Amino acid sequence: MKNQIAAIIQAMIRYNESDPRRIHHALKVYGFAKTIGELEGLDEDQLEILEIASVLHDIGIKNSEVKYGSSSGKYQELEGPPVARELLLEAALPENVIQRICFLIGHHHTYTQINGDDYQILVEADFLVNIYEDDMTAVQAQTVLQKYFKTKTGKEFLTEMYLQQIS
Repeated sequence: MKNQIAAIIQAMIRYNESDPRRIHHALKVYGFAKTIGELEGLDEDQLEILEIASVLHDIGIKNSEVKYGSSSGKYQELEGPPVARELLLEAALPENVIQRICFLIGHHHTYTQINGDDYQILVEADFLVNIYEDDMTAVQAQTVLQKYFKTKTGKEFLTEMYLQQIS
């Protein structure tokens, strides 16, 4: 699995050609996920799964828009895993790793049954970027913090980035 991240980022960029907004979003989520994962002490294998899942977490949007005319989270979760699986098979990753990455992609907008640090951190990293990109208010960010954030690092990042003005 080592050193697969660069090739997967390249594949994601190719897949999302002519869509710099989605490419930038994926890379920002990847940056936060990697940083939180490292600071929270994930082991090497779990960190690599998290990193790959964060790069590919929104890979289903293109097909969602074509099939359903929507980029809704439920459609992303439905359409993302098959696309991710194709890309991951090309990278020759082990099946158990592919399954976990596809699971994370297929659930990254489902917040009720988070089962693992990789899943929790992916959700937090996506929120850290979405709060900014969706121009959420400090009150909305506070609600996200209280409802969805569990890691010490994620909570610190959200607070330092979006809530200092109201403390």
